[in-house]
Amino acid sequence: MLSASLPVFPWDTLADVTATARAHPDGIVDLSVGTPVDEVAPVIRDALAAASSAPGYPATAGTPALRASAVAALQRRYGVTGVAENAVLPVIGTKEAIAWLPTLLNLGADDLVVVPELAYPTYDVGARLAGAEVVAADSVTQLGPRTPRLVFVNSPSNPTGKVLGVEHLRKVVQWARSRGALVASDECYLGLGWDPVAPPVSILHPSVCDGDHTGLLAIHSLSKTSSLAGYRAGLVTGDPAVVAELLAVRKHAGMMVPTPIQAAMVAALDDDAHEAVQKQRYARRREVLLAAVLAAGFRVDHSEAGLYLWATRDEPCRDTLASLAELGILVAPGEFYGAGGRLYVRMALTATDERIDAAARRLTS
Repeated sequence: MLSASLPVFPWDTLADVTATARAHPDGIVDLSVGTPVDEVAPVIRDALAAASSAPGYPATAGTPALRASAVAALQRRYGVTGVAENAVLPVIGTKEAIAWLPTLLNLGADDLVVVPELAYPTYDVGARLAGAEVVAADSVTQLGPRTPRLVFVNSPSNPTGKVLGVEHLRKVVQWARSRGALVASDECYLGLGWDPVAPPVSILHPSVCDGDHTGLLAIHSLSKTSSLAGYRAGLVTGDPAVVAELLAVRKHAGMMVPTPIQAAMVAALDDDAHEAVQKQRYARRREVLLAAVLAAGFRVDHSEAGLYLWATRDEPCRDTLASLAELGILVAPGEFYGAGGRLYVRMALTATDERIDAAARRLTS
């Protein structure tokens, strides 16, 4: 069975500490999963409703309006230029896109996929689904003479919030191109940088790739910046030839984003105001939680972008997990993301203001 080759779903291992946290007299504060809790902006919901009479099949390639809005938003929000509208492909949430990318690219047992050493588990799962070999490496020097077919990068990082600078990304691009490898950059948190001096940069930004998107894919999500996790709204863009290949396979596989969701995506991409409001919400929650975590004796590493605090008390993460559960606070153990996380926990900012305030009180009382 295929499932036998996959790891245990990490969050299924949290039953005991979840029960402990739920038993807290003031209720659980769940900071374990980065799922949005804020209402979807009215401009997006109105667009969804207006497009709800959609009896025909949706366009796998996306509507012309969606592709145009994506190109405009990438340039306006992130300074990405040179994206052709036919190089934009809507996907059914970026987790789906990441998990199936190696398979859609026809990778197999003879192929190597590189993932970050501390990483969202789906990169590894996607390679396993394709039957490819996986290597966790943050530096190409760790690979020696071996040449991968696919290299995943994630900046800002989940779980650490680390941002890869322009020079680092340029080296990755140049190295991959010299060996004919494809770079897939997961940029789900690109719009959530907290350091104005060093904002996150897309792999498609001219400062990184000199305006040449050959061999590059950028994976973008509306789940975080627009609270559309329930809509499953994402997109892939970059190398037109690779996007065309993905489109051809996805047509055969029936991987289509529903028409009303595509209309909602247009509204989300065209409106920057709701995105700014949502970022302000997360900034306020981050300020409150960060102060409390530091006051409680934790050290927070990286975390300069994204929706998480990467925190440690220099003890096994499961010990930290258990002690926080006694306070009614549920977090994710760092070991979920790789061996380098065994002394860390990941705390999500995706809880209501009231629950974040409750966590802060418990940590500092």
